[in-house]
Amino acid sequence: MLYALICHDKPGHLDVRKANREAHLAYVAETGVVEMAGPLLSDEDEMCGSLVILSVESGAEARAWADADPYARAGLFDSVTAMPWKKVIG
Repeated sequence: MLYALICHDKPGHLDVRKANREAHLAYVAETGVVEMAGPLLSDEDEMCGSLVILSVESGAEARAWADADPYARAGLFDSVTAMPWKKVIG
């Protein structure tokens, strides 16, 4: 099943995002459950969050993946929402 993670960064935490980007990308690669992902952008074109589509069995598994993400462990996110997602286009 696909789950969408919608993550909003804490204001003023772009430096935390940049400092943990390599670890985050390594985690994405090693876990092998990310179908697609990318940063959310502010009106000023700065990274301010993440949209991650996971292929996992349950919401609990999606939440566990999100909690173990180096971005989350570094305290980057103000909020994280995990919800089932259905791919229709693309």
